Amino acid sequence: MAHHAAQHFSQEKRRHLRVEYNIPVKISGEHGDILTETKNLSCSGAFCRVAQRLEPMTKLKIYLLLPWRTGSKLSTKKIICQGVVVRAQLTGQDYETAIFFSDIAPKDSQTINEFVENLLTQKKHGKFN
Repeated sequence: MAHHAAQHFSQEKRRHLRVEYNIPVKISGEHGDILTETKNLSCSGAFCRVAQRLEPMTKLKIYLLLPWRTGSKLSTKKIICQGVVVRAQLTGQDYETAIFFSDIAPKDSQTINEFVENLLTQKKHGKFN
């Protein structure tokens, strides 16, 4: 029984909750600015499609625009952090690019985590079906 649990644990390497959701994102670096959106997001990184290849270990400045609801009021929370490309794979004409947030303020990381948790809770209750 313990072996089965250990095997299951090793299959999931992520330490943070992740949600599939499209968030507008600007990626800035030596290549210039790229406007795209996330395919999925966690407080430790983002996965998105990019038209050009960004080499692994490329340092980036990341600008995220999170839709944020407080009661009945909808606003946008802007998060700015540093990131690094950890993977870029060609799929069709775009590159699926994984970005690790290498330098993010703790409050911004917590904001993203709250956003992800809220979306996952809403999905469990059928609000996104």
